[in-house]
Amino acid sequence: MKRVLLTSIAAALFAAACSHQPVQKSAALPEGVRFVEAVSATEDGITIPYKKYQLSNGLTVLIHEDHSDPLVHVDVTYHVGSAREEIGKSGFAHFFEHMMFQGSEHVADEEHFKIITEAGGTLNGTTNSDRTNYFQTVPANQLETMLWLEADRMGFLLDAVTQQKFEVQRETVKNERGQRYDNAPYGLLRERVAEALYPEGHPYSWQTIGYIEDLNRVNVNDLKAFFLRWYGPNNAVLTIGGDVDVAQTLKWVDKYFGSIPVGPAVTDMEKMPAKLDNDRYISMEDNVHLPLLYINFPTVYAFHEDEAALDILAEIMGQGKTSLLYQNLVKNQIAVQASASHPCAELACNFTMLALPNPALMQGKTLADLEAVIRKTLVEFEQRGVQDDDLIKAKAKLEASKTFGLESVSGKVSQLAYFETFLDDANYVGKDLKRYQNVTKADVMRVYEQYIKGQKAVIMSIVPKGAKQLIAHEDTYTPKPRTLPEYAPIGDTDLVYRRPQDNFDRSVKPQPGQAPGVNLPKTWTEKLANGIEVLGAEYDETPTVSLSVELNVGHRHVPVEKAGLAQLTAAMMNETTKNYSNEQFALELEKLGSSISFSAGDNYSSLNVSSLSKNLDKTLQLAVERLLNPAFTEADFARVKAQAIQGIEHSKKQPTVTANNAFSKLLFGATHPLGQPSSGTVESVKALTLDEVKAFYAQYFSPSVASIVVVGDVPKAKLLKQLNVFAEWPAQNVAQPGLPKANTLGKTRIYLIDKPGAAQSEIRIGNHALPYDATGEYYRAGLMNFNLGGAFNSRINLNLREDKGYTYGARSGFSGAEDYGYFSAGAGVRTDATDKSIVEFLKEIRSYREQGMTEAELQFLKNAIGQRDARAYETPSQKLNFLFQMMRYDLKPDFVDQQQKILREISLEELNQLANKLLDVEQMQIVVVGDAKAVLPGLEVLGYEIVRMDAEGNVL
Repeated sequence: MKRVLLTSIAAALFAAACSHQPVQKSAALPEGVRFVEAVSATEDGITIPYKKYQLSNGLTVLIHEDHSDPLVHVDVTYHVGSAREEIGKSGFAHFFEHMMFQGSEHVADEEHFKIITEAGGTLNGTTNSDRTNYFQTVPANQLETMLWLEADRMGFLLDAVTQQKFEVQRETVKNERGQRYDNAPYGLLRERVAEALYPEGHPYSWQTIGYIEDLNRVNVNDLKAFFLRWYGPNNAVLTIGGDVDVAQTLKWVDKYFGSIPVGPAVTDMEKMPAKLDNDRYISMEDNVHLPLLYINFPTVYAFHEDEAALDILAEIMGQGKTSLLYQNLVKNQIAVQASASHPCAELACNFTMLALPNPALMQGKTLADLEAVIRKTLVEFEQRGVQDDDLIKAKAKLEASKTFGLESVSGKVSQLAYFETFLDDANYVGKDLKRYQNVTKADVMRVYEQYIKGQKAVIMSIVPKGAKQLIAHEDTYTPKPRTLPEYAPIGDTDLVYRRPQDNFDRSVKPQPGQAPGVNLPKTWTEKLANGIEVLGAEYDETPTVSLSVELNVGHRHVPVEKAGLAQLTAAMMNETTKNYSNEQFALELEKLGSSISFSAGDNYSSLNVSSLSKNLDKTLQLAVERLLNPAFTEADFARVKAQAIQGIEHSKKQPTVTANNAFSKLLFGATHPLGQPSSGTVESVKALTLDEVKAFYAQYFSPSVASIVVVGDVPKAKLLKQLNVFAEWPAQNVAQPGLPKANTLGKTRIYLIDKPGAAQSEIRIGNHALPYDATGEYYRAGLMNFNLGGAFNSRINLNLREDKGYTYGARSGFSGAEDYGYFSAGAGVRTDATDKSIVEFLKEIRSYREQGMTEAELQFLKNAIGQRDARAYETPSQKLNFLFQMMRYDLKPDFVDQQQKILREISLEELNQLANKLLDVEQMQIVVVGDAKAVLPGLEVLGYEIVRMDAEGNVL
């Protein structure tokens, strides 16, 4: 649980500190609400302005006003995570996060997601070892409804928790574990390390997801007891931020939360950093391509006086191209990846180092050789010491990261909630920054000497199956078998409910006020001297600038036999330039706190730049150096190419990637550029040469196919002068090849890719569809799909996840570009439900096509999509995406108004006609990636032709 430091908007960022206002008179507040403090902006520090209150039942309330956008963010954080679970009942905190979305006494089953979605909002919940939070961002007129919802599940949940809901969500949690842990390469790393690092029974000795055996043995009353113990208002912080009226908000908070009875007392847990007497070597075989070495030193705990220095030590050791691990492992091609970090949680922190070796250098070697290099790197740091630039770049990075973190109200709210929950001090942002600013060279060397040098660690080796000989050391530690207490079921009479007493009818859902208007970015357009079009928007809430140089060149421009060339060229553009070595460039960039990176996709290549506005001139000089003066050295090419190949090999172990690649190959064909992965294949990338990269750059990187989108707090005139550095780029004509014809697909078939032993199956179903059109049939098709598979409450997701428990999530949708498009539906499902999931997918699509959506679904669609634009343009990144969409498809800003008009006027008949036209399940191809031995018998019963494919989507 590593914190991201966030602060308030720009006005508060550089002229803000704690100013505690006088205590207000109680008469000004609703009865039962007590004013605690107010923090506002002053001249000598940094803070997030807020007001703090407390209800008589112990609920802490924080309110942050931000009227820059017509939205609000509501967060309820409970000080309970997996660390407060009982032995043998792991996973309860996360399990309960799921149950909190299943309806409460006055909110019907499946209604929580539906209400927020229909309000134009977005929502989620997260659980870690120390806290669970629930949050939603909605248009400002929906605030009362959000408070009503959160209060109802805090005070009236348990009567709505049924055995059936319990069973379905238990399966959903198992599916989540399968998808993120058991079926993911290296997915069990942290679970195994925690078992070795902490003694049995330590609160961090199990993962938040929990153990399947624990989830299997409990009943619904165990879960209810967990709620009654930890989900009282006195163990919660309610934080509200955005376009709010404080007085009215407090009235609503008092109305909906004030009568909820106080829960059992909650005290802070004892800090429990791990302690080791000896190095503990552990290992496991996994379905991975590359071995992995992971070293974990126990250190302190969150907010300990040494935490900041340890964080900076991790930056020096293993963050970025100037770090020691990068220099000694990645640059030298000993490893394809190496890093260090210092993750912290409430009770304990750990200093970790990770490396994946370059297989070209593994002949005759093991992870012990990699460990030796890492150990020597620690000695090198000790002899080298901390340099001035180490602190400068670490602190600059911190300033930049927290400044960019100010861009959303959700970011500010989450920080207030975090600091209040763990420190009882929401006004800790400035203090947190200062403890990093105050770190000295001596501090960093001291924590190295105290916590790393000569200290014991857990060293884990993960190796491919059958390659046990590659581990760093024979195992010296084996966790004892879990000793579970005898299970004693909790009966209904053992539960004592706390029932609020109200003087109003909670079953009446609040009616929102008038929907707020949408603040579309005010845009401007200019051209540089060499013809580059610039589309910009001013943004003055943070002192930052974000821009992208977009090049109309990507994977689609590459011959099939050279697949991967566009991405490899982009990767080379991130390397040495003619005037800077990698280390020099990285150091200059890090000292500015800026980021510059190239990337390439199917259709475009992008140069992405983020900078504090005060550093924009220097940052743009570096960006132009990257763009115009790539050195394209043989050493860089050898390393980057090796990394690309290993990335492809790694992706083969990821079922989601395998399924997506196979589906694309089916749609477009093996001889079509888009039928090959943009990363290329091992064979195609191995064959690429440095001369081909240089030729691709020379042919396609030109102002004639470039445009710039930019958002920042710099005035247009000044910004254009700064952007003139790109005007020196000489123009040349670039031919744009068209796409060949895609595959013609016939009747429905099942294409099966074997993944022996897979815990889940990945399913993709779909066919060709419409090219992108912002206001045409493509846009309307997206509207049509919303109720089928485009929302949490869609038919597909409710069926497969909420009703059947087959999956963690299922979806469908239309995707497209200017000249191609497709429809796809998919999910990762339980292996034993593979055939049944396909049946349900096809049943829902067929029913939707034949019977259409209902009037109620039409209204839900119109409400949800009609109101969500209120939160669509809040941050610079959202504005940048909006500008790029306009630039790419030659749209005027009023295309949003046109879409809203279409939405208001579209009829049920038109949408149902589209469903009938576009959703023919007899012409959809089905890809399944799973354990063929387990799933094939069920698939054969479905009656479709089954075609076997290899891991790269080639028919066998």
